Amino acid sequence: MDFYEFLKQIDKNKENIVINILSGHNMGEKIVLSDGEIVYKDNNDLNTEKIISAVPANKKSQSLTVDGEKIYVEFVRQSYNVVVCGGGHISIPIIKICKLLDLPVTAIDDRITFANNAAKAGADKVICKPFEQALRDIEGSSGTFFVIVTRGHRYDQTCLENIIQKENAYIGMIGSKVRVAKVLDYLESEGISREKLNEVYTPIGLKIGAETPEEIAVAIMAQIIEVKNKETGSSAYSDELLNTVLMDEKREVPKAMVTIVSRRGSAPRYVGTKMLVLKDGTMIGTIGGGCVESSIRGDALMCIDNKKHKLISVDMTGRHAEEEGMVCGGIVEVFVESIN
Repeated sequence: MDFYEFLKQIDKNKENIVINILSGHNMGEKIVLSDGEIVYKDNNDLNTEKIISAVPANKKSQSLTVDGEKIYVEFVRQSYNVVVCGGGHISIPIIKICKLLDLPVTAIDDRITFANNAAKAGADKVICKPFEQALRDIEGSSGTFFVIVTRGHRYDQTCLENIIQKENAYIGMIGSKVRVAKVLDYLESEGISREKLNEVYTPIGLKIGAETPEEIAVAIMAQIIEVKNKETGSSAYSDELLNTVLMDEKREVPKAMVTIVSRRGSAPRYVGTKMLVLKDGTMIGTIGGGCVESSIRGDALMCIDNKKHKLISVDMTGRHAEEEGMVCGGIVEVFVESIN
């Protein structure tokens, strides 16, 4: 089975690790571990024992050297997504910030006007149904962030009651301490454990003295970023990337997957960030934009033509970076792998 087809089907409830060979005659070949067991490998001749023994205990995606050859160990997580309950004055800037951060966002509201406002703000999916009904159709995951900001707090309790048992990365609910305490006490009386209720982020958002809807949205999204980034070093093959690789109309188009595999100093994107470059000019994702991304795109097109892989070091500390207006000053290594 093709690697990307396999990855699309992998059990995301397990700890999944992709090991990519970055140098030598096995460059580009892969091993996939799921809960410590080998579930996929390109080459039966690979010395998997030594490679697997090098997997870091800190569960942080990184480049390593094993027997003189470079490998990239990638801890794979589910893609993140945000579910906003409510389409009011706080929800709209939340949706807009999610789009700036490349976080897929679903908005729920039972009023058609407010649902339309959420769609205009850029929500990837809008559900115009009663909250209880809409939430029944949403599956939580370890990468799902739930934000409860319904109008006048009228449906906050209903939403929390329907969300609290779902798998999640974060549940945040707006409201005063007194009002929130009443909601939590009620749900505890309904049989939900206090331990689980105490995991709810409430009052929602970081304490930055936010007052306006826009400031409150910034505080909420800052808290989500804080929670998200505690899972350092993990990365995702997003559904958009995988679907583009596998979709019938794009399957025959030569492509290259670009991944940041190491980073030193300040750089615009983290280790694990990916970008897909297609021969027809399509690009999915970004590794930071600017002249660096433009240069890497050229390398990716060359790899596509040559059906080769390439490990590239990009220095963003010199004069050229200054002339391009870069505020970062780091060095990144980028692995470009041809998919033909």
